[in-house]
Amino acid sequence: MVTRTTPAADDAGLIKAAAATNNHYDLTPEIFECFLGEHMKYTCGIYASDDSTLDEAQEAKLEFIANCLGIQGGERVLDIGVGWGALALYLADRYDCQVLGITPSGTQAAYTRERARRRNLDDRVQVQQCSVYDFKPDGAFDAVAMVGVIEHMPDHQRAVATAAGALKRGGRLYMSATCYRNDEQFTEFTPRDSSRHVQETIFGFATLRPFSQLVGAVEDAKLSLFRATDLTLHYERTIRDWLDGIANHADRIEELRPGFSAELTRYLETVNTGWGHATKHYALAAVRSRWGLTEVGR
Repeated sequence: MVTRTTPAADDAGLIKAAAATNNHYDLTPEIFECFLGEHMKYTCGIYASDDSTLDEAQEAKLEFIANCLGIQGGERVLDIGVGWGALALYLADRYDCQVLGITPSGTQAAYTRERARRRNLDDRVQVQQCSVYDFKPDGAFDAVAMVGVIEHMPDHQRAVATAAGALKRGGRLYMSATCYRNDEQFTEFTPRDSSRHVQETIFGFATLRPFSQLVGAVEDAKLSLFRATDLTLHYERTIRDWLDGIANHADRIEELRPGFSAELTRYLETVNTGWGHATKHYALAAVRSRWGLTEVGR
């Protein structure tokens, strides 16, 4: 098992963590289709009103990310941890971006490629199966996204440095993450059985860092943080919608993986009990600029 400490992990630990996490993300996508909605986006949405549906909230979140990244149209974007392709497909379709997604999950890579092919976006969406630690940044991207993935990266500072190295001058990073509120909460809650169930049983490897560590990693990578948004309440509501989807499709989930609907339910209910008390969900935006957005004029 990878030790959950804040210093950088060695390369062997990085490989073990990626392999362990893939036990979750390499499950058949049909399971996740049962509750994630049409966008297949496994992070929180943004609910504009009490009447917003899950799909509307997820589309609003994708537009929020595009705004944080300063997308105008035609940009070259790196999507680290592309998931099932929600952001990559959205930016390619809505903004004619050229998107490179990277993921260590072979299942997610194949699924995203097929979604792009079916929507005639395969000329704008490419997917590379690799770890962020093996990716060689070239400083040629206008924007980099890390949407709900830093939790699965043992060496978060190295991962953020890779993202920063991929950016052109004036390019922007978007990163969202579930965090412990502070070091005290991290120390208290990480060893608990409920936390270990989520981090080790569900994901194989995950760690929720104190928010301050992520801010530090961004600034240490010589990026200028210009935006931090608390999305905790939106995530709590997203999970309630996911729980409804699991309950409505429990029979199908059980056909695909016996016992998994109950395990997913326990995981999501555990997460929802911690919001605002021990954990928060933040979206961060930063720019590769010495002075921040003032220098790049936006």
